[in-house]
Amino acid sequence: MENKVAIVTGSSRGIGAATAIKLAAEGYSVCVNYVANQQRADEIVNIISQRGGKAFAFRADVSDEQEVIALFEATERQFGRANYLVNNAAILLPQSKLVDMDVERFNKMMVANVTSCFLCCREAIKRFTDGGAIVNVSSAAARTGAPFEYIDYAASKGAMDAMTKGLSLEVAGQGIRVNGVRPGFIHTEMHADGGEPGRVERLAPNIPLQRGGTPEEVANAIAWLLSDEASYVTGSYIDLAGGR
Repeated sequence: MENKVAIVTGSSRGIGAATAIKLAAEGYSVCVNYVANQQRADEIVNIISQRGGKAFAFRADVSDEQEVIALFEATERQFGRANYLVNNAAILLPQSKLVDMDVERFNKMMVANVTSCFLCCREAIKRFTDGGAIVNVSSAAARTGAPFEYIDYAASKGAMDAMTKGLSLEVAGQGIRVNGVRPGFIHTEMHADGGEPGRVERLAPNIPLQRGGTPEEVANAIAWLLSDEASYVTGSYIDLAGGR
């Protein structure tokens, strides 16, 4: 595709920020989506601009249907129609056993992590008239279940994996590829949201590669899945969890 336009949701920090920077370096025009921290989003845009790339920041709660539509419309006004999407926006809540979770927490998790993915995928498919690619950022938790810590988060990512597979089959005939990445034990600020900023360090001795991963390592996988180098890959997942 001549004009590569990508929307990366939740890209003011962590994996999303690294992905936005990586894609811009590869010639994509990037929408840096955020919901709360405009300063951080603007910083990512500045980094991209200083390196000769194209990006703009746009605030949207991607679990809200009207705000998702506004996100795609704003991107189209800025760069032309988006043809690449990275569903990265997600929340993580404090560690808890399932028996101690209330329904409000569970529903909040599903809306933030699953409804957002559904809405962005749906809007993208409506607009990807000349092919395109989607990468959904899942988690190794979808495979492990995250017992005693984040079963609700794991369940939301398992739902995302099912959506990735089903959608990939629905739109393959339209030249649209849909894949997922499943990071685990990555050094990001999200662990602080779960109440344990040093979680990766605690778990590192039990990881076969003996270390946590970086957001940039995940971004590399996302960029590959979006690229023409992965033109025969759809409905697939790349696990990035150091062997776990």
